[in-house]
Amino acid sequence: MDVISNRLEQHFFNSFLELDEEYFNCVSPAALQEPKLGNVNNLLARDLGLDANFLNNRKTFDLLSGSDVPGDLMPISLVYSGHQFGVWAGQLGDGRAITLGELLVDGELWDIQLKGAGTTPYSRFGDGRAVLRSSIREYLCSEAMHALGVPTTRALCIFNSKTPVYRESTESAAVICRVAKSHIRFGSFEHFHHRGEQSAVRNLACYVIERHFPEWNSGESNYEKLFRCVVVNTARTIAKWQAIGFTHGVMNTDNMSILGDTLDYGPFGFLNEYQPSFVCNHSDHQGRYSFQNQPKIGLWNLNALAVAFSTLISNTELVECLKEYQPEYETMYTLLMAEKLGLEHISSKKLKTIERLLELLTINKIDYCIFFRSLCGYKLEGENTFIRDMFLHSKDFDKWSYEYNKLLKHETVCEEMRHKKMLKVNPKYTLRNHMAQEAIILAESGDFSLVTDLLHLLQNPYDEHPSMSRYALTPPNWASTISISCSS
Repeated sequence: MDVISNRLEQHFFNSFLELDEEYFNCVSPAALQEPKLGNVNNLLARDLGLDANFLNNRKTFDLLSGSDVPGDLMPISLVYSGHQFGVWAGQLGDGRAITLGELLVDGELWDIQLKGAGTTPYSRFGDGRAVLRSSIREYLCSEAMHALGVPTTRALCIFNSKTPVYRESTESAAVICRVAKSHIRFGSFEHFHHRGEQSAVRNLACYVIERHFPEWNSGESNYEKLFRCVVVNTARTIAKWQAIGFTHGVMNTDNMSILGDTLDYGPFGFLNEYQPSFVCNHSDHQGRYSFQNQPKIGLWNLNALAVAFSTLISNTELVECLKEYQPEYETMYTLLMAEKLGLEHISSKKLKTIERLLELLTINKIDYCIFFRSLCGYKLEGENTFIRDMFLHSKDFDKWSYEYNKLLKHETVCEEMRHKKMLKVNPKYTLRNHMAQEAIILAESGDFSLVTDLLHLLQNPYDEHPSMSRYALTPPNWASTISISCSS
């Protein structure tokens, strides 16, 4: 057995097993029929200390495809509950996710988890499988988010198979190997609180603190520190979602990471035209998780978590922590949007300029990503026709550019440097639905070449990529017919 296989198979930790079994169940993956490697994320492999050929080892291949797990490992699935679309849903849990163990990387433990590896005690009459299309979408999007600077889970590799799964039609089952700092959710704490198990809530909080914040001195105040940390991290992550035009689609409390990372990619979507009311989830008939609602839903979910922390922290302290959410969100969002506009030193005038611009993007039905990438070439002394022509009402642009020019004249950075800075924060590419769909169609026929190409593209979204420039254009008309739901 080589060093890489040793690292994955014999050097796993499983610190969660130190807790009582009420938090999880031991479960073994179910082997796929004729598993075949679809793609491997070499960038993440390198980050984990693996080489590009680590899957050439048969034992490692079998481990990460869920085909054969060594007997000395004890894979687990976690229990949790949650609010789904604002309604208490009771017990949920990892219905199709199995954590193999934890890998130590530079002093930090990372969960190594298989998604789609078969039934668990929490599958709730499901088959525990993930279809290829949803697996490809998560595989690509999690890496796209990482490259855009958004805290997120990541995916190491994806396997296709001959195993049939039945959704709206018969599809092939897939497994992705997901990597995360933690898979503990808001709903993990809610589960035990609503069962009246106060000690279980406390023990889970202690586990999170000991694993992720070992530098904190032991003490009762650590519970408050933890909750405040969740509030701040959640606010910052959602601010980043809004700045890049990302909609999660299913912001249930069981899909919210206790670390504030982006977790569980289902019916997500990036904005095409700037529409604040955009809903990416075909199943979200009320628009609860629309793009514009995400910041307030983040706070709603934190209030639900606060209830679960109420046996650890006083109500007064919980309220004080929750009060930090909105200012933290607004500060981060404003900073990110100002950077996209090439502005420094935030002021009330700049805030109004940002707000007015977003109103005009809505009215004029302008593509969000394309507009900001084009704005990187804006000239203070020039007509900027290439941007003006995006507006249905050119006078809207003229009025806004007059305000924008006044702000730019007070900037200390020269125009060339401003352009360079803006190119580093305004991506040329985001993962639009039609891009993923094209890759899915090819992959379903056994061709993962576009998955490979898109992975590289999305890992470097600020670069030009001339050969892939068609993906920097407005989506084709057929893209509007793509419907994404939770059904997979």
